Amino acid sequence: MELEVFFEDNLKVNAKLGDQIIRTDQSIAAGGDGSAPAPFELFLASIGTCSGIFVKHFCLQRGIDPTGIRILQKHDFNPQTHMIEQINIEVHLPEGFPEKYKDVIIKVVDQCAVKRHLQHPPVFNVTTVS
Repeated sequence: MELEVFFEDNLKVNAKLGDQIIRTDQSIAAGGDGSAPAPFELFLASIGTCSGIFVKHFCLQRGIDPTGIRILQKHDFNPQTHMIEQINIEVHLPEGFPEKYKDVIIKVVDQCAVKRHLQHPPVFNVTTVS
């Protein structure tokens, strides 16, 4: 997989991935225009949305209506290190969700590829090319 990053005006930095453009910007407070999520916000959102697609796919495979399921992701931020130390994912299940699958949903979220990459991070190699 290849992703190409390109710049637009002010602090907008975008990524082209196949036929899709992923747009990012910085908040107004950080000098951007606030026209799109910041890259770090997209990173955090990728964890929640990855969890969501696994939960939704699980439900659809079993004929369970995913309507009413909410996933709430909370972050414990350390202001001294400027790092998130813990991510808590809550899967809110609607009334009538099958009891036998309530504990299974936790294992379903654990399959999220984004979460698994954080638990076993890849090696990063950065080079310059002229």
